[in-house]
Order: sequence, then C-alpha cells, then structure tokens
Amino acid sequence: MTTDPRRIHVSAAVIRDDVERLLLVRKRGTTAFMQPGGKPEPGESPAETLSRELGEELGLIVAPDALHPLGRFEADAANEPGHRVVADVFVADITGQSPAAAAEIEELRWVSALDAESLEIAPLARTNLR
Repeated sequence: MTTDPRRIHVSAAVIRDDVERLLLVRKRGTTAFMQPGGKPEPGESPAETLSRELGEELGLIVAPDALHPLGRFEADAANEPGHRVVADVFVADITGQSPAAAAEIEELRWVSALDAESLEIAPLARTNLR
C-alpha cells in the first residue's frame, strides 16, 4: 500500500467547556488555531495517538479508552499548502483538568462560534464550530 505524501494523518480532539466553547491551539511558528492532537508514532492507534498528544501538548490525562470516536474527517491542511489532513476525531472529556500550553503549543483558546469569526482557524476545526 502506498501513501499519498499530500495526505497528513492525525488524531484530533473535540473538547468543549461548560458553555460549549471549543478548545483550540496554535502551534509555535504558525498563525491558524486548530484542534489539539497530532501525528501518530509507529504502532499507535488513533486513540493512543490522541491520548499521548493531549498529555504532551496540554498536560491533560485522558486514557485512550475514554475517548469517544466521532469519525474520520478530511480538510485542507492549515499550515501545509497543497496538503490534506485526514483526521480521526474524538470527543475528550477533561472535566476537572485545566489545559496548559506545552511542547510546541504557543497558545490555547476556548472559542465560541462568534469568536471564530475574528480568528484564523484551520478548516478541520472550523467544521466543529458549527
């Protein structure tokens, strides 16, 4: 099986607060906000990837089996022109935890649909603000 080098496989989280805002992050050196998550390491399942990334990037502890799959979605990549992101998307419940930017994350924000009108948001994340 060959992989298309223009397709970037990731796992991404839908994390909402108690007023239904979506948690978005901006990686260092980029301008677009996106859902937390990232690329798999060899042998990881999509849920294992997301669990690891949430820990590394935001200090959140969410077990792979506590993630609720929403499906696989595809959108234009925000930071790599000419590429597509193929994302396994999960709902993550972080009740009682406070995310904090770490690793390559420069900034995080809780974003409402109204807030999103004035922010640069990655195409994949924008679909979850509807």
